[in-house]
Amino acid sequence: MEYKLSSNARCAVIGYGTWATALVGVLTANEARVGWYVRNPEVLESLRSEGRNLRYLSDLEFDPERIAVSDDLNEVVANADIIIMAAPSAYLKAFLEPLTVSLKDKFIISAVKGIIPGDYKTVVEYLHDTYDLSYKQIGIVTGPTHAEEVSRERLSYLTVVCTDPENAAVVGQKLSTKYIQLSYSSDLYGTEYAAILKNIYALAVGMAIGLGYGDNFLAVLISNCASEMTRFLAESYPDERNTQASAYLGDLLVTCYSIHSRNRRLGLMIGHGCSVKTALNEMTMVAEGYFAADCIRHINFRHKIEMPIAEMVYQVLYEKGSARKLMKALTNKLV
Repeated sequence: MEYKLSSNARCAVIGYGTWATALVGVLTANEARVGWYVRNPEVLESLRSEGRNLRYLSDLEFDPERIAVSDDLNEVVANADIIIMAAPSAYLKAFLEPLTVSLKDKFIISAVKGIIPGDYKTVVEYLHDTYDLSYKQIGIVTGPTHAEEVSRERLSYLTVVCTDPENAAVVGQKLSTKYIQLSYSSDLYGTEYAAILKNIYALAVGMAIGLGYGDNFLAVLISNCASEMTRFLAESYPDERNTQASAYLGDLLVTCYSIHSRNRRLGLMIGHGCSVKTALNEMTMVAEGYFAADCIRHINFRHKIEMPIAEMVYQVLYEKGSARKLMKALTNKLV
């Protein structure tokens, strides 16, 4: 079955966090009206009354005529052709729980950089399996783009990933603005797993900074993270891909060094001596790397790929390992 998008396909966004909010801001530059499923009553009211998400990116103002905000998921989905998933992966199942409208005639875009906890599946894999969707009707929006900078219209680069380049072009038209540069890919597997792995590696970098390691070591650590990511992708799903491109290496780099990176922040707190539980409780937003560390380790049981950095992060997060001791042991495994 063919899934061909038309240029007048209607868009909707699921989620109300920073990335969902920033994406709605991008879409409203091109679309007359954007559907928006917001299940938080406080955020819903602030968007309706003030045109702002007072909880996330409160400086970003929306034209009420260009957003169709609703807490009725089925209404939002029914009135859209392209559904962009932008809720944290840990809560995506809860967001979609009220859904009764069929997704069979929809085109689904994942803007989520995480794994469904407990299911050990990526968002694309989960959508494919749970809703019986073809990979031809699922795409990804990824790249080194922190929502905080996108919302301020700072130059950013997005990669649109679809199996059909014509569908990718339609999605790209809707995301193209003066501050968004676009590239395209068909590597659903590689771009999604790269976006998941980089969160784990940003945790490792945050731990290293918190423990007092310097720039020289961080350069070596991040270089090894890039190599580990490339090795995982090549051995788990061989394909012709350039892992030096921004959707792979660029996203890794910005997540490791940016002050906006919540995964780096979580690692930093642990490196400073916070317990994992305390650090998680202090986070105001979801750090996807926490769940990813467990899921990637589980997935790697069948691949048996050498991943010492991801394994170190897992041991700190889930086996109460000492970040200081494990990082010290890791330094002897890096090149």
